[in-house]
Amino acid sequence: MSKPGQSVPPPEVAAPREVRRPDKLMDPAAVASTMTYAYSGHLATVGADGWPYVIPLLFVWDANEIHFHTGAIAGHLRANIEHDSRVCFEIDEAGEVFPYGRYECDTSIAYTSVVAFGRVRVVTDRTDKAAFFDKFMTKYEARGDDRPESFFPRLDAVTVYTIAVERMTGKQAPLPAPQDRWPAKDMTKSPGTQP
Repeated sequence: MSKPGQSVPPPEVAAPREVRRPDKLMDPAAVASTMTYAYSGHLATVGADGWPYVIPLLFVWDANEIHFHTGAIAGHLRANIEHDSRVCFEIDEAGEVFPYGRYECDTSIAYTSVVAFGRVRVVTDRTDKAAFFDKFMTKYEARGDDRPESFFPRLDAVTVYTIAVERMTGKQAPLPAPQDRWPAKDMTKSPGTQP
């Protein structure tokens, strides 16, 4: 097991898999925009026992990195990160469910999703931790009331992490216009049902 903050070198791996639906790929600017405004994401790690572990997180996307925090007491997540710094982070936003064909199973959903792979590290510099929380509060809390800003007296009670993204893919399926949905347009895909 590696020491806290130390990366475990990856085994030799094949090139990243090709996306199965390239027609749904988002351009890099749309991916960055989605990462900026997405409300939450899911972080996947793997423990020394080989079991995957996924947790939901609030996060900040900044400078092509993903930043998040947890309590400072080490738990399942921290143990996994100390075992292997490689992680996968996912966000998704569901849109409207819509019919596209004559049968109930000919139904789809509009969506946006991003999957990022990278290595996570613990942020130890207090200035960097405070900068993260400034960005975090700007994203999640409408500022402007009379409470003091940039005041983080419990900075030592939290751990801030940063994921250096090595590769990231975004996919989307926009909601078709009404004239491109059932019943205006029949896109039935159920086998044996075409005239």
